[in-house]
Amino acid sequence: MTDEIKKLRDWAAESSRIVFFGGAGVSTESGIPDFRSTDGLYHMEYAYPPETILSHTFYVKKPEEFFRFYRNKMLYLDAGPNAAHRKLAEWEAEGKLLAVITQNIDGLHQKAGSKKVYELHGSVLRNYCEKCGKFHPVEAIANSTGVPHCGCGGRIKPDVVLYEEGLDQDIMNRAVSAIRQADMLIIGGTSLSVYPAAGLVHYYRGSKLVVINKTELGAGADLTVLGSIGEVLSQI
Repeated sequence: MTDEIKKLRDWAAESSRIVFFGGAGVSTESGIPDFRSTDGLYHMEYAYPPETILSHTFYVKKPEEFFRFYRNKMLYLDAGPNAAHRKLAEWEAEGKLLAVITQNIDGLHQKAGSKKVYELHGSVLRNYCEKCGKFHPVEAIANSTGVPHCGCGGRIKPDVVLYEEGLDQDIMNRAVSAIRQADMLIIGGTSLSVYPAAGLVHYYRGSKLVVINKTELGAGADLTVLGSIGEVLSQI
């Protein structure tokens, strides 16, 4: 166990209002790839980069191609929680963790048992009809072909935030409130390059800001731990 992990363990032991803010690196350990790091792979099969396909404009103009990519690259329904998800759920059950704030859309935190999860970018597990508003399970998209439609004839849209779409302000407000109350803020598996979500860190008022990442991205942190998020948290 490294000195950094020992310090993280000590801080976690004395904290009672932990907030975790995670990104794609949390899910990659469950076998869900980060599309930003594998663009080359997608270019062999798709005529557009992922950021273009996952935009609101593309969804409206080329829905068939959008859903082809979405089914192939965004739905990993067999993925299960990893050590990071389980540790956070354990902390919440012990009353030590206030909330999980995630940029991921896979629902793995809830699958691990976490209750208070603020999904900044929505969830693939929720889908709704753009015409009547009826909600549909993920299977309505996963098991369909072409553009999925509701019984009323309306198109079914994933309840995820596409590029060009704004974040849910209520979720943002709750995330800000949790971060302001935190006595320790742990950031893991994110490059903090996507705004406005990345700006949430600035609302932290405490002195135990921890960054856990595989690369050196701990600027401004009180403690930086290099390593995969699951391997690090499994030692706490």
